[in-house]
Amino acid sequence: MARPRQIDQALVARAQKAVAAATDLQQFRAAQAVLLPAVFQASLEQTAGLLGVGRATVPRLQARFRAQAAVQPQPRSSWGGRRHALLSRAEEEEFISRWQGKAQAGELVVLSSMRADLAEKLGRPVAPEVFYRLVRRHQWRKVAPDTRHPKSDPVIQEEWKKKRCRSCWQPL
Repeated sequence: MARPRQIDQALVARAQKAVAAATDLQQFRAAQAVLLPAVFQASLEQTAGLLGVGRATVPRLQARFRAQAAVQPQPRSSWGGRRHALLSRAEEEEFISRWQGKAQAGELVVLSSMRADLAEKLGRPVAPEVFYRLVRRHQWRKVAPDTRHPKSDPVIQEEWKKKRCRSCWQPL
């Protein structure tokens, strides 16, 4: 024999308020899944037919509404951020700044040595893609070498091509 239905009047009152204030269909259906059996003594099948869902969905909707009523949802303003970050943003900037001077002075900065330094600082290995994301976050990029030397002079090069010794250079 099935358990007798127990109707919590406080939950019904909360469901009535929720129906009036619902902003999306899921909230509205969950509140109605509580109200219809309580107010109109509708069975699960009748409630499912009125809501346009399957019979098994009605108890799930009721449970979801009870869970939401028991615990007031927190605003999701705290969602997001860097919960799995290796370093804070300030620590990352401090780490990058140690290498910034060398890069601006024109020295060759090798990312593998930077990654090894970071792994040493953290005391554990750092995956390459994690390190490359850190570098990109601070607007570092790969600088390709120029196609010509900055001190080259096209006029001098053309003169050299004209005056060179033809017999000095022979193709194989």
